[in-house]
Amino acid sequence: MEPIKHECGIALIRLLKPLEYYQEKYGTWMYGFNKLYLLMEKQHNRGQEGAGFAALKMEAHPGEEFFFRERALGSNAISEIFTNANHKFEDFTPEQLRNAEFAKMHIPYAGEIYMGHLRYSTTGRSGMDFVHPFIRRNNFRDKSLCVCGNFNLTNVDEIFDEVMESGQHPRRYSDTYMILEQLGFRLDREVERLYTQYNDGVRTGREVTAEIEKHINITNILKTSSPSWDGGYCICGMTGSGESFAVRDPWGIRPAFYYMDDEIVVVASERPVIQTAFAVGRKTVHELQPGQAITISQAGEVKLTQINPKQKVKQCSFERIYFSRGNDADIYRERKRLGYTLAEKVCKSCDNDLKHSVFSFIPNTAEVAFMGLVEGLNEQLNKQKAQMIRALGENMTDDKLNEILSLHIRNEKIANKDIKLRTFIAEGTSRNDLASHVYDVTYGCIENDVDNLVAIDDSIVRGTTLKQSVIKILNTLHPKKIVIVSSAPQVRYPDCYGIDMSRMGEFIAFRAAVELLKENGMEGKLREVYDKCKAQESLPKEKIKNYVKEIYAPFTADQISQKISQMLTPHSVNVPVEIIYQTIEGLHAACPNHKGDWYFTGDYPTPGGNRLVNQAYINYFEGNDSKRAMKS
Repeated sequence: MEPIKHECGIALIRLLKPLEYYQEKYGTWMYGFNKLYLLMEKQHNRGQEGAGFAALKMEAHPGEEFFFRERALGSNAISEIFTNANHKFEDFTPEQLRNAEFAKMHIPYAGEIYMGHLRYSTTGRSGMDFVHPFIRRNNFRDKSLCVCGNFNLTNVDEIFDEVMESGQHPRRYSDTYMILEQLGFRLDREVERLYTQYNDGVRTGREVTAEIEKHINITNILKTSSPSWDGGYCICGMTGSGESFAVRDPWGIRPAFYYMDDEIVVVASERPVIQTAFAVGRKTVHELQPGQAITISQAGEVKLTQINPKQKVKQCSFERIYFSRGNDADIYRERKRLGYTLAEKVCKSCDNDLKHSVFSFIPNTAEVAFMGLVEGLNEQLNKQKAQMIRALGENMTDDKLNEILSLHIRNEKIANKDIKLRTFIAEGTSRNDLASHVYDVTYGCIENDVDNLVAIDDSIVRGTTLKQSVIKILNTLHPKKIVIVSSAPQVRYPDCYGIDMSRMGEFIAFRAAVELLKENGMEGKLREVYDKCKAQESLPKEKIKNYVKEIYAPFTADQISQKISQMLTPHSVNVPVEIIYQTIEGLHAACPNHKGDWYFTGDYPTPGGNRLVNQAYINYFEGNDSKRAMKS
């Protein structure tokens, strides 16, 4: 119920026809420009901090700009950057704006390649300097580079050293700049290789450059740059001479999908946004495979290449539960299944008294899981009805039968968020009082002290909003019992691949385990785990173990859930409160193809994950939990 800050989103469009083609067929040369806006707006859920886009004019003449870029900060950044770009068109007449040939020579943003990015900072770096896309400019178009990505690397220090060893002087210490400089360095080497090949003493400098631009091999650049990248990523890029690409991490942590036909190549973070923006079928939108890249040459030749060997695939399960748009067919089914698998556990929590239980969801993002929960509860209720009918035996009458058959799952819209209310007061008690009114409840749905009240959420990470607001406001309905259900398992470990969950002390599951250790006379385990983590600080990341798992090992998931329930129950609430979490088995059953569950199990797909979870625990134990585990 408290929002998790979203990870980034990307979009890449490569037009395969001249601008005149789109002017004639679609009535505007701005076809790619408009589609980029759609792709970015449809992924707006991924960017709260900023947005940017870049366009490449492939036919720009010497003395004219070929890269064009707009960036802005804030939740309205998409509108701002496209408004700013549209203002540049105001200097031209309607006739000029309808002339594709004129546009590609003279009008900004009239290009053949477009790249967009939606940003949320996961590492504490903010400001315009960190808003993608990033450009590495050069007087040679073939050495100019523009990149953006949805990523977070765990080994920035190693990559920084690698870049310095190559003789470079990095201007900033962040994964984004490291990737830009690594790719740029390899692009320079590729151009120099081709220069040696084509500089035969006969061709002029311009002729040599033209040959280089035709033969740049992006695959070579990616294969020599990316093997050292430890983390989750989908990175898009384009050169000033017209090559473009998207490459995905070999573990499949971060998502990427593409569509192509004879007119266009499109890459985005989510499948349904491509389907919607281009009105194409689901089967025509393909997933970029782990370790794979899609490259488009200057001439428009499209290739799919395995850049890095596919590792043990750990596609992020949080993508399915929380971030991705629920109108994707697979995600919709999976989220319903997450709710469905919890039905038996919920029924048991209500003492199987479905007649006197009311079910709802908070917030709206949990609605699909709620629908699955209701399906499962209906199955449980049907079993109860069958037992009740059999128990009647010879005493069955129409009235008794109708009474049983009329039983139904009582689902209501219990809570609505007041979007106008802003908890702007920072002082403790005043802020908490305001926070308790963030949600409005629907009165008259609950029979006082008789009905159980069950509300499902997609995830419970910190529990702050539950304690300060939701449970208090649900209590005003005077239920017999409050049950809060999480469609995700207990979040126990920080993320290091692009989602803003990096501090151990933030997690209610971790705080509950710590309390249980103290209550059971096992507080020494906290120091023991700290010492083990500190002892590994100088080890290579490949040899580091996740010792934070030992904090949870003495207790069952149910014991931790019970402690969470106690910790999140406000003192003013006198009715029983129970918090139920999804199981790991239920998660895998619902999302069988997305086994990336490190948030819940601590099983990180890359070696850098173990290093950063240990660092997060060290920060917590040393009282520096305000520090982020990541340095990028």
